[in-house]
Amino acid sequence: MLQRLHDEAPTDHFTLGWLMSRMHKRSFGLIMLLLAVVAVAPGVSIVAGLLLMIPAFQMILGQNMPMFPRRIAVRPLPTRQLAALVQRAVPVLRYLEKLIHPRWPTPLDATKRVVGAVVVLLNITLLFTPVPLSNVVPALVIALIALAYLEEDGLLLSIALLASVVVLAVELTAVWETVLGAKWIFGLW
Repeated sequence: MLQRLHDEAPTDHFTLGWLMSRMHKRSFGLIMLLLAVVAVAPGVSIVAGLLLMIPAFQMILGQNMPMFPRRIAVRPLPTRQLAALVQRAVPVLRYLEKLIHPRWPTPLDATKRVVGAVVVLLNITLLFTPVPLSNVVPALVIALIALAYLEEDGLLLSIALLASVVVLAVELTAVWETVLGAKWIFGLW
């Protein structure tokens, strides 16, 4: 699919709107995957996390494909960056497709809403946990959820959702302990 997108891409630039129109029902998974990979990087994790909220809320609402605000959807992005991403991603995804494939089918609408809700919760921890590098694990779990959703792999999706419960519990504990530590340090307790 990525190779087909690369082959059909305009020569100089593309837009998120163009990308969404080519992906149809798989656009949620691909956008979440791309933004989750970007969210792993500490410097841009906040921007990627905020952008991840858009498709996540739209999934909860049951929309067919993500719709970004016009200003974001029509912003030109260089095609050479898409080409570079495809060149790096296609070999990795070919390997992953040997492990990740459609199994344990799930109802699309119900799955979409659950995935959207879990991505919103993980995004909240990604954006607001006050621990350095705490964005990495939630972003990787979102990427795993996106891969499972994209490939319609119910087994991997179940594993990814279980991992998200663990991550949310650990992140909530970290935030709670940070608050308790701050109260103790500043004598507020």
